[in-house]
Amino acid sequence: MKGVVLAGGTGSRLRPITHTGPKQLVPVANKPVIEYAIDDLVEAGITEIGVVLGNKGRQEIQNYLGDGSDFGVEITYIVQGEPLGLAHAVGCAKDFVGDDSFVVYLGDDLMREGIVEFVDDFDPDEYAAGIGLQQVDEPERYGIVEVEDPPESGEGGEAVDTADVGDVVGLVEKPDDPPSDLALIGIYVFTPAIFEQIERLEPSWRGELEITEAIQGLIDDGDRIQSHVVHGWWKDTGKPEDVIHANRLVLDDIAGDVRGTVEDGATVTGRLDLGEGSTIESGATVRGPVSIGRNTTIEAGTYVGPYTSIGDDCAIGEVHIESSVVIGESTIRCDRRIVDSVIGRHATIRTNTDKQPTGERLVIGRNSSLEL
Repeated sequence: MKGVVLAGGTGSRLRPITHTGPKQLVPVANKPVIEYAIDDLVEAGITEIGVVLGNKGRQEIQNYLGDGSDFGVEITYIVQGEPLGLAHAVGCAKDFVGDDSFVVYLGDDLMREGIVEFVDDFDPDEYAAGIGLQQVDEPERYGIVEVEDPPESGEGGEAVDTADVGDVVGLVEKPDDPPSDLALIGIYVFTPAIFEQIERLEPSWRGELEITEAIQGLIDDGDRIQSHVVHGWWKDTGKPEDVIHANRLVLDDIAGDVRGTVEDGATVTGRLDLGEGSTIESGATVRGPVSIGRNTTIEAGTYVGPYTSIGDDCAIGEVHIESSVVIGESTIRCDRRIVDSVIGRHATIRTNTDKQPTGERLVIGRNSSLEL
């Protein structure tokens, strides 16, 4: 089986962070999101991986992943160009896939429990495709599947305790009257039969080729579609608040590893991942779970609170920061409290209380959001 990682989106919902880099390289707990997808594929025994790239961020992703050898895989790059929908992106992988079954993994998604069970359970002799699903509280907000034997749903209903809830017999986008509470989460396994369906598609009202329509085509032709309910959390990192939440979820599971220096007089509690060359100075306070990259200094008088990730080559001083992501190569020295924030690369935040006239001094780029 092969893997196909979709990395061609424009990241419009994550601007301005994505003005200077692709969303798939935005770090969660100091590891780019796309690397989690690669790790999950490797864990499932898949080492031949096609990465579908768009026009934006193509070179940055290739520079980071290289030929894949650093991650124990062999990577083939597939150029999609302008993103014309998930089905279009999958269709671009036809030559790479050949006659093999393949997993499709969205390059900006995270899954706590990985895909081993999903891959192991799929039988290409019985099914043309498998769909990853998760129970949701408000199914009318999602793409929902109808299955042969739907589980109990609704408020107070117990969670599904099995992965397979019967064959998928229909798909509907944001239904007024949901047939189930099982939502598509963007992880699929296909046989090459999907390519014939993609070739038949016409653009939807969004101007895109929809993967749900291609799957529905398989169903209409009499093919079986396997359901697979994913337990544990799943997270799309398409928006800043999603990155913050995903960072929190991942940090909840870190074991902690101090490779840098914690000076005498520093206060460190909870789990800490501290990179090589980094220093927590005497007089600083760090309360985990926290991830700090390489060659970063947490200066005296600084408080770094739980669920914060600070990237490489940063200087953090005098500030109270928690539940935030600092991507890297930034300087933050200000007598302020920063919470629930995503701070892009090469950012500088300083206190301006000594300047006249008093007031906030801002340079705000397009698609920025501030709360002062």
